Amino acid sequence: MQSSPDGKFKFILNYQDHFTKFCILRPLKSKTAAEVAYNLLDIFTTFGAPAILQSDNGREFVAKVIEELALIWKDLKIVHGKPRHPQSQGSAERSNQDTKQLLGTWIRENNSTKWAEGLRFVQFQKNSCFHRVLNNSPYAVLFGNQPKLGLSSTSLHPSIFNDITTEEELTNELGLLTNDAIDVNSCASESEEDELKIDE
Repeated sequence: MQSSPDGKFKFILNYQDHFTKFCILRPLKSKTAAEVAYNLLDIFTTFGAPAILQSDNGREFVAKVIEELALIWKDLKIVHGKPRHPQSQGSAERSNQDTKQLLGTWIRENNSTKWAEGLRFVQFQKNSCFHRVLNNSPYAVLFGNQPKLGLSSTSLHPSIFNDITTEEELTNELGLLTNDAIDVNSCASESEEDELKIDE
């Protein structure tokens, strides 16, 4: 995918796992097989490598990328995929269009031209959204739980953690909450014991 230049970056690598639909977006300076392979290597050493690599750029390009990968990682064995059928091609195009739209929104909302920085947030958003085919988010399918945003993802009320900046403050606040919960539970336990004594 080509975009307006952001400093040295001019292109976007949109890597998507076929099964989980999890996508990884990387800014690229060029579309050379060597640069694409270098970025794919980073992805593969983090998430594992696929057996088959497909690309919108055609089989010859994929073959060059696989060659470059083999030079860097001797044990890696990947084959290039057969040409996509129209349905798969449409899915890739939709993913690219979706990325462009989300990135455009991020640029407007953040009043920024640094789209390479925005790719991280677009990637997180795409992977966190519900996917109809998966009946879940790509993130949840890959990692087995929903994405987290630190304390914002907990069941704690924002008023509890808005002013917290250190682990000690968090531990203290959680300790107060735990003590309150213990007090409530011990009151409930005492009432249950009283009920048991009455029944006897």
